[in-house]
Amino acid sequence: MKQRRWLKISIALIIVLIVIDIVAGVFFYNLAIQRGQKDFLNDNADLEVSAEAMNTFTKGGWRQWVREQDFEELEVTSFDDLKLQGYLLEAEKPTNKLVIMAHGYLGNGSQMGLYGQYYYEELGYHFFTADARGHGSSEGDYYGFGWHDRLDYLKWIDLLINKLGPDTEIVLHGLSMGAATVLMTSGEELPENVKVVVADSPYTSVKDLFSYQITRMFHLPPFPVLDTTSLVSKIRAGYSFTEATALEQVKQVDLPILYIHGDADTFVPTEMTTELYENTPNAEMVTFENANHGEAFAISEEKYIEVLTTFLDKHFD
Repeated sequence: MKQRRWLKISIALIIVLIVIDIVAGVFFYNLAIQRGQKDFLNDNADLEVSAEAMNTFTKGGWRQWVREQDFEELEVTSFDDLKLQGYLLEAEKPTNKLVIMAHGYLGNGSQMGLYGQYYYEELGYHFFTADARGHGSSEGDYYGFGWHDRLDYLKWIDLLINKLGPDTEIVLHGLSMGAATVLMTSGEELPENVKVVVADSPYTSVKDLFSYQITRMFHLPPFPVLDTTSLVSKIRAGYSFTEATALEQVKQVDLPILYIHGDADTFVPTEMTTELYENTPNAEMVTFENANHGEAFAISEEKYIEVLTTFLDKHFD
């Protein structure tokens, strides 16, 4: 009798724990992946922006520049039938150079004007940016964290080559989630038009990123909650955290990749970029002193431009 009683208690406890785990998995999916406002990031110390960077982000002349440009709106339909919105600014003078930019989590394509202005005005490139699935004017009820987005970018690349010409030479340049996106894209079968990749503040994989964040922000061990959240993501968004990996993608890439990361980044630790760099066959890595997440250009524009231009000059005629 006593053994049966303990068996019933044990089974009941296991059921309770499973229910709690499932509830937590759904909660964290809704919190981070489902499209919507993310209040949990408000007042996050890891995302504190220096006064210098904040001034550039919010008051920089690049914002007015973006508003004044006559972007052509483009559209593609994703593999899962979402309408995605892109924006092309053709160069003022004839060129075969094109930068395709990818923005970060909760952002939109226009924010990449911070970098696109330099490519367009100083380097004379065509400038293209897009709203990632689930962001801006693009459809989608979840954030792909780069994994499904990589397939979207394959479509954008094909569309732009068809539009601008078969001799088009392409730079893929992404920030944060956008950096992971271009790295994940680079591991796919790409046309020879894609020449280089620039990844600013990327993460190694969605699993690694969320493992780091759930421990740092919520003081929880990754197992088993993260595994359950990954399962919920697979069911509702069509991808698991394990498969969404930039690290495995770059291991098979011959393209030159420039990695950029701030050495004071506590939101996506610099060590992730170091691991990516060490596993990329043809790569360079530059760290920016005292730069938090995605701040490198904003606080060290001169150095950033020098690093970027040197890299591009090395790989373009």
